[in-house]
Amino acid sequence: MSDIESALREIARGAEEIIPLEELKKKLESGRTLTIKLGMDPTAPDIHLGHTVILNKLRTFQKLGHKVVLIIGDFTAAIGDPSGKNATRPELPREQIIENAKTYAEQAFKILDKEKTEIRYNSEWCEKLGAAGTIKLASKLTVARMLERDDFSKRFSSKQPIAIHEFLYPLFQGYDSVAIKSDVELGGTDQKFNLLMGRELQKDANMEPQCVLMMPLLVGLDGVVKMSKSKHNYIGVTEEPKEMFGKIMSISDDLMWSYYDLLSFKNVDEIKALKEKCLSGQMNPRDAKIELGREIVERYHGEQKANEAVEGFKSQFAKGVIPDDIAEVSVSSKTIPNLLKDAGLCESTSEAMRMLKQSAVKCDGKVITDKNAPVEAGTHVWQVGKRRFAKVTVA
Repeated sequence: MSDIESALREIARGAEEIIPLEELKKKLESGRTLTIKLGMDPTAPDIHLGHTVILNKLRTFQKLGHKVVLIIGDFTAAIGDPSGKNATRPELPREQIIENAKTYAEQAFKILDKEKTEIRYNSEWCEKLGAAGTIKLASKLTVARMLERDDFSKRFSSKQPIAIHEFLYPLFQGYDSVAIKSDVELGGTDQKFNLLMGRELQKDANMEPQCVLMMPLLVGLDGVVKMSKSKHNYIGVTEEPKEMFGKIMSISDDLMWSYYDLLSFKNVDEIKALKEKCLSGQMNPRDAKIELGREIVERYHGEQKANEAVEGFKSQFAKGVIPDDIAEVSVSSKTIPNLLKDAGLCESTSEAMRMLKQSAVKCDGKVITDKNAPVEAGTHVWQVGKRRFAKVTVA
């Protein structure tokens, strides 16, 4: 296998789509240092493992000798990315955007090589456009073209309002690519329209168009939808080591391999060997999951904390030990779903009912599946899943 083919294999690992693949190959064959772009809007102060999927891919490009430009969208965050949204995002205060941007850069460097990363803020060039420049930029796209976007199309057909400034978002993101002369832009599969806009605007500026690499969206802890803070199914990169490790151990065995592909720094052959061992019965999938959890916790908290998290998990869960520091709460709930919600063991009664159906609820070690089972007075230890415990007193 040639060096270029080997590089392409590593770049394509886990990727959903590369547009166009042949152009990327030619860029790599040119031997020049490529400019790899990722834009991140600081709409929240912390990032979770879903965000790191693309950061990991940027790290791959850095290892291959290319330059990464991390664009903090302090200008575009004020607009709000409409991708995948069914309503206009609320406007963020400038102060909040700047504060969030600081933590984004700090957390990104837990993965990226700081010496090989250039941080840019897109207000640097977007604010200079002014009214005349913005109008000229807006002339590059028709309303019909914009309504080809799935999210805009759905909102338009369902008579949901679309603010004019939302149309500008993909144009400003595309203009970022012109400003830094990017060769490759990375993003999630929900960003396809925005990413391709960079190619169009670069062509219009008589520049060599960037290639686009899209990564799949990391499925959250529920195993159903993408990882998101609003869905309460995320693992934050600043979470406590034991909490982070416990969440990783809670994912299904099948989902684990997707996490390996998208989050692990092990190479493709190492992951393939692990999977074959698990499938052949030579290795317990739980042990492969422990290995994954250790790697991820060590990345964000160091080797010692990772080892402590592993040992804590083994003593607490693998041996069936109830933790000493569980919460003690008093409730007056009349039904089990309400008890689990009021005790803080579930986010909602609907989640509680789902956990009951999955036989994931225990009271004093006994599995509870009937949502209509009587709630007994007194104090009992309730458990939801493998990690959530509470000593609950029912008045």
